[in-house]
Amino acid sequence: MPIPPLGLQLYTLRDALAADYDGTLARIARIGFGIVEPFDFVSQAEQLREGLRVHGLEARSAHLNFLREGTDLSAAFAAAAELGISTVIEPYVDPARWTSAADIRATADALNAAAPLAAAHGIRIGYHNHWFELDEVEGSTGIEVLAAALDPAVVLELDTYWAAAGGQDVPALLGRLGDRVRFLHVKDGPIEPDPATQTAVGEGRMPVWEILAAAPQVEVGVVELDDFAGDMWSAVESSYRYLSTAQSGAGAR
Repeated sequence: MPIPPLGLQLYTLRDALAADYDGTLARIARIGFGIVEPFDFVSQAEQLREGLRVHGLEARSAHLNFLREGTDLSAAFAAAAELGISTVIEPYVDPARWTSAADIRATADALNAAAPLAAAHGIRIGYHNHWFELDEVEGSTGIEVLAAALDPAVVLELDTYWAAAGGQDVPALLGRLGDRVRFLHVKDGPIEPDPATQTAVGEGRMPVWEILAAAPQVEVGVVELDDFAGDMWSAVESSYRYLSTAQSGAGAR
């Protein structure tokens, strides 16, 4: 089945990056990934820029807490543009801000206000969920309340595992959110909030192929493990093999 280009969220290998940044990027490229999704890229800009160039990698999206008070938005978006990052994604807003529609709309207002500042640098912005954004708010989910209040220029990166851990039928949720979702976090595990129980993609309970089929508009399917009880490199390699089998047309479960 057709699936989007595969990427890897670098947070998955944060310990390896801290020990050997360049060597980690080299190994990611050897596995077969051509796309990575950096985090906190402003502080890592110099080594990231060189690593992407040397190892033939690209970063189409990246995570940054740009809604955090005191962030220099212009500098952040300029750094993204220099690195070739076209979408900067806010990865976290305090769960306390997801309990009322008014608070959720305030987050939407903040994202909407940042969008033209990003656009001035040729950047698009987005939001990435955890499980608490899927709690019920006024008869809907928090993420859907957010989506309804967002400017059309702002996109979503749906973390499919956290959406499932939040009690959602993920393909159905993708259908409701529609083209707003431009990136996916593709993850697997027993479907629960504890990140330590996550597994390599294909070794858990997530309906991976149904999810991918429900989101043909997605630009990148980003593999991520927030944590893992075994060897993280083995999980990353296994995830890539599982997904790239379908990407190459060799079949899918």
